[in-house]
Amino acid sequence: MSSVAIAAAPERRHPLLSLLPGLALTASIAAVAHLASHDVGILKNYQMIIAIMLGVLVHNLLGTPAATIEGVAFSLRRILRFSIVLLGLQITAQQAAEVGGTGVAMIAIALLATLVATMLAGRLLGIPRGLSLLIGVGTAICGASAIIAAKAAVRGEDDDAAYAIASVTLFGTLAIFAYPAAQSLLQLTPHDFGLWTGASIHEVAQVMATAFDGGPEALRIGAISKLTRVAMMAPVILALGELSPLLGFGGAGERTRPPFPWFLVGFLAMVGIASFVAMPHQAGGLLDAAAQPVRDNLRTFSTANAFLLSMAMAAMGLHTKLRHILSEGWRPLALGLFASLFISLTVLAMIRWVA
Repeated sequence: MSSVAIAAAPERRHPLLSLLPGLALTASIAAVAHLASHDVGILKNYQMIIAIMLGVLVHNLLGTPAATIEGVAFSLRRILRFSIVLLGLQITAQQAAEVGGTGVAMIAIALLATLVATMLAGRLLGIPRGLSLLIGVGTAICGASAIIAAKAAVRGEDDDAAYAIASVTLFGTLAIFAYPAAQSLLQLTPHDFGLWTGASIHEVAQVMATAFDGGPEALRIGAISKLTRVAMMAPVILALGELSPLLGFGGAGERTRPPFPWFLVGFLAMVGIASFVAMPHQAGGLLDAAAQPVRDNLRTFSTANAFLLSMAMAAMGLHTKLRHILSEGWRPLALGLFASLFISLTVLAMIRWVA
């Protein structure tokens, strides 16, 4: 009778265990940023900026350990989106309406103008059309998410997408430093500063970090403006998918539907809760009792949200590869800079002359 060796089944690892090292790393960086921004005078209120810079330094000087990759990615995607949802508790429907129809129109105009200008500038610089498009989409809409969706819609190249993501990460990160410095010179109101950041900076996380420095009103308007741009991603990517053969991308095959930003639904739900809490209710009544727990914990929610955003900032820094940005030469880098300056100055001009 022959014996058959039975291979031991590999031990299944709980998904949470694979996330823990990366979550511990981003949480540690967020904790250092939190303490530094509260205890060091010159760093006060720069919690987000400190977190992202620490992440960049760790990744590019020491390297991000392989065991942390899943947790870092979770921080950048899931925790960021959850923190955006939680941010809705700090915004009421009346406050959200402050962006107004003019603000929405400005955002749409700047988005479309940036796409067109980036494509034209890329052609003048001799940059491949696919790379120009992805840099333009990432700059005009919402960074990496828009780049990935656009790449699928036009069946673009992986290398182009990787470079475009690195480019918008670099220039969006520089904006975190440049915008507050410019604000002090331009003397923008918190409302206008929030609108400027939300309508022109690339990634959601970068907008949150920059607008956070301008105070509660700037953060509120920045968040609403940015989420308005995110909502515009769907029609733009669908249009690119339909027009890709005419633009010289891919073939006439199946169209790719962009992912629906479900976190927007959660954000709007939290805005609804915040609006309900802010409404006057009869003291001691049922509605007042339902709203009271949220009122009592708003400060706790705000502190927790700032920490979660710092974890997302740290994760973004841990994804920033400076070497990759320099690998393609100066032309694509110049295009990324042009696109970033174009949308920034376009929005700023409309705020000055229209808003």
